[in-house]
Amino acid sequence: MNAGRAFAIAWRVFRVLPGSLGRGLFNLVAVVAWLGRGSGVRQLEANLARLRPDASRGQLRRLSLAGMRSYMRYYCEAFQLPGMSGEQIDARVRVVGLAPIRAQAEARRSVVMALTHSGNWDLAGAWCARNVFPLVTVVERLKPEELYREFVGFRESLGITVIPLDPGGGVFRRLLGEARTGVVGVPLLADRDLSAGGVDVAFAGHRMRVASGPAALSLASGTELHPAALYYERLQGPRRRAARSPWGLVIEFGGKVAAPDGVPRGDAVAETTQAWVSWIERSILSHPEDWHMLQKVFVADLDPDRQAGASSEAARGLAGGAA
Repeated sequence: MNAGRAFAIAWRVFRVLPGSLGRGLFNLVAVVAWLGRGSGVRQLEANLARLRPDASRGQLRRLSLAGMRSYMRYYCEAFQLPGMSGEQIDARVRVVGLAPIRAQAEARRSVVMALTHSGNWDLAGAWCARNVFPLVTVVERLKPEELYREFVGFRESLGITVIPLDPGGGVFRRLLGEARTGVVGVPLLADRDLSAGGVDVAFAGHRMRVASGPAALSLASGTELHPAALYYERLQGPRRRAARSPWGLVIEFGGKVAAPDGVPRGDAVAETTQAWVSWIERSILSHPEDWHMLQKVFVADLDPDRQAGASSEAARGLAGGAA
């Protein structure tokens, strides 16, 4: 059975299983993966060590276990989402700083949102599509193709329009058209550079490579860019009963970020990118277990040849490709 078929079955099965059973199964998966300490878990611990340089080995191990549990919670909730009612989604999500986003939507203007691989971005998207405006985003083309189609179908069922991240596919132009002609939110997961046009930023005292897409799209379209931090919180009382889960999600929106007036476009992309990263850094340092980063993102960990190629292309102004 390939991954696409397995995910299709999971989306059908977990939406009807009791929530506690699904959470228990995925928590078991998290513990087994953590005990196996494969390459993903080792990289997670290496990334966490940069966030918590004073942590002992034992503390890092406990933090990585919490991280794997949070990561598997995301998958469990993703498989359960198609079976959730709108009331359940609303009960699970608490939003901070929504006023400027709502104001843009009511003024018939789109908003670009910079996100990291934290918490549950699909649950956040389902809430926004239900309560604020429709969403348009980019998805990396997964293999096998069946797996990619399952993810696209899942996200479209939540009210999210998906544009595949295909080389030469005009992704940036399509996003630009959506942002200019419709009233949409454009959330972009940008803490992992998927192209050669990334931006090096300061993060937690280290250099990290992130995508330039949110800043480039905001500047090109004239729409506001707002960072959004996502992290889990424990639920109690009526909200827990309405959510049918002990876990809720916080969506914390930051204010508009932009480079100072008069800054050249190339510098404006870099400065705007650093601005949203600096804002979201606080959330990740406060909730490191909810940052699902099992890949290399810090510059010191990246392949030197890849860094050189990325810097060369970025210098030629290919910032739009990172969207």
